[in-house]
Amino acid sequence: MRIDIPRYSERLGALRIHDVQRVIEIDSGSMKSLGEDFHVLRFSVDEIKEVESRMAIILPVKNEKPNILEGVLSGIPHDVLVIIVSNSSRVPIDRYQIEVDTVLHFYRFSRRSFIMIHQKDPVWGLALKKVNYTSILEGDVVRDGKGEGMVLGIILAKALGKEFIGFIDSDNYIPGAVYEYAKIYASAFLAARTPYAMVRIRWPYKTKFVGKGFYFRRRGRVSEITNKYINMLLGRLTHFETDIVKTGNSGDHAMTMRLAEVMEFAEGFAIEPYELIYLIEQFSGLKPTKYEDVISKGVEVFQVEPRNPHVHEERGTEHIKEMILKSLSIIYHSSLCDEELKKQILDELVTRGILKPGEEPPKQRTIPPLAQIDAGKVLEILAEHAESFIATET
Repeated sequence: MRIDIPRYSERLGALRIHDVQRVIEIDSGSMKSLGEDFHVLRFSVDEIKEVESRMAIILPVKNEKPNILEGVLSGIPHDVLVIIVSNSSRVPIDRYQIEVDTVLHFYRFSRRSFIMIHQKDPVWGLALKKVNYTSILEGDVVRDGKGEGMVLGIILAKALGKEFIGFIDSDNYIPGAVYEYAKIYASAFLAARTPYAMVRIRWPYKTKFVGKGFYFRRRGRVSEITNKYINMLLGRLTHFETDIVKTGNSGDHAMTMRLAEVMEFAEGFAIEPYELIYLIEQFSGLKPTKYEDVISKGVEVFQVEPRNPHVHEERGTEHIKEMILKSLSIIYHSSLCDEELKKQILDELVTRGILKPGEEPPKQRTIPPLAQIDAGKVLEILAEHAESFIATET
């Protein structure tokens, strides 16, 4: 893969956020790069495959169409471990069983490694209580929510010793885009100068069919708003206006396991913007942190624009409003958000009819870092007792 170098980066303490980099070639050949060009980063097929062998990609799934799920699976490179965490309904129709049948059928032909489990399997509660990691439980079962499912996937990847983890939304209609995302993840990890790295996909277009043709929309309805207010927060902290963040709601993203282990996550759809806010709070030097090694080695955030357009399931207006509310709530309740910026966020939410005058956005629950949990013990309990657990050789 060949990617241009970041033209600009913002530095806040130990945190470096790179401006958007663009893919020049999805496949740049097999010969190892000799550093012949100062304007691009080039990584050979062999270099990328070596990273992929140490990577897991987590698919949070909820009531997805079988054909779309199979398409996503077909786009993930073969050497990458796939971890599917489903929160699909089981009554009156067992949609999880439909997903299991789809994945097993795909496995008969592909023979690829995967793990699959339902988010509400009661054995999760047993396993997480055993290792004293109960913040994502509601009673004896895991809460609903995309963020919770993603954290469960990280635990499984950690148990299997994976060094890199990626997330890809399971409603992606374009297998070629999925393939390209995985290659971008591997390339960013090769480019990183720190073991604490994150890469976030900035979609070139969100594509929809209008009338008799396709319309390639440049900006997402939610991400444009989230990016605006994260950048306003950064500008107020540095006293320089910026537009560096362009991936505030990027569900397609990845990070090193070293970074994942020290990350705090948020519930539901708040997870993606909260990752950035957490990094700013913890590693910008504006607040004390207990992670001395991270401060020493630094954190890099890459933002990469692929070649493939992004086509996914269109969501309704209420879903969009929910995502905007959760995203802006994360910024509003940050300890770094001042009163003036809070007022602007409230005005935005009231103007859009998401809140009524005088209301405040509800604070989102957070999920603590998982560095200290015995992930191997969790996997052992799940493999032995969980009815919904399925795994091929890993």
